[in-house]
Amino acid sequence: MIEELLPDTAVVVEIHGGEDAGEAPLYPEEEALVARAVAKRRREFAGVRSCARRAMEKLGVPPQPVLPGERGAPRWPDGLVGSMTHCAGFCGAALARAGDLASLGIDAEPAGPLPDGVLPAVALPAEAERLRLLAAERPEVHWDRLLFSAKESVYKAWFPLTRKWLDFSQADIEISVDPGGRLGGTFRAALLVPGPWVGSRRVDHFDGRWTAQHGLLATAVSITHE
Repeated sequence: MIEELLPDTAVVVEIHGGEDAGEAPLYPEEEALVARAVAKRRREFAGVRSCARRAMEKLGVPPQPVLPGERGAPRWPDGLVGSMTHCAGFCGAALARAGDLASLGIDAEPAGPLPDGVLPAVALPAEAERLRLLAAERPEVHWDRLLFSAKESVYKAWFPLTRKWLDFSQADIEISVDPGGRLGGTFRAALLVPGPWVGSRRVDHFDGRWTAQHGLLATAVSITHE
């Protein structure tokens, strides 16, 4: 699902609903982080790291612990960039060699509406108006949740490049729908604060893709070196 949203240089591993990730082994350093967690949290924590280690193997990197670093962002092995996500019934990880991509971010969410009162904290007025128009055209998509997911992917791609927080109000996202019957499309996040330098260029927007499949909404952002 997420693989189709990223360039071929990224490796994606996913675990869907019925596949049991609860027995995925953890390294001692990881085990210590969830020793007192409830069973659901442990399953998600272990499952998403199982995905990450399988992605490492596909890139020829020995599997190793994935520990949280600054602001909880995962610390990847030298030479890799990546992102992880999990929600009810799904977990996934995407990795790439740092020489192929400067950064990436992924997110998956259940295909339902945001809880009451959340959208005003997530959406700028212009975004809320665009969501209203999208909902009139394609009411089968929960656009508020998709916007939230897109902002999560944007942040996950932003943070490794800047080591700074990015608030929901600091990126203005415009979502587009691909023609045809399948639900999916693109989005562009205009950065409302100075963007990161990638090589010799300053990035002022992030481009991403989205899809609606298997009762999920998924988004992904990839930042190239050029």
